[in-house]
Amino acid sequence: MRVRVDAEKCQGHNRCFARSPQLFGVDDYGDAHEKNDGVVPADLEDEARMAVKNCPERAISISEEGA
Repeated sequence: MRVRVDAEKCQGHNRCFARSPQLFGVDDYGDAHEKNDGVVPADLEDEARMAVKNCPERAISISEEGA
């Protein structure tokens, strides 16, 4: 599984980072980005799904393939 943050949609609410700092980081402008090239360890897959659900801008997506 991989997560991806769409930089065009991200408004810097940082709910993803607050919930899953292992998966997401924040830049100097407060915008989120994925860590580790977006690769989600198996034990954090539920966290990644929650990040998608909690993003008010719908800026996070998940790819189930190619992890």
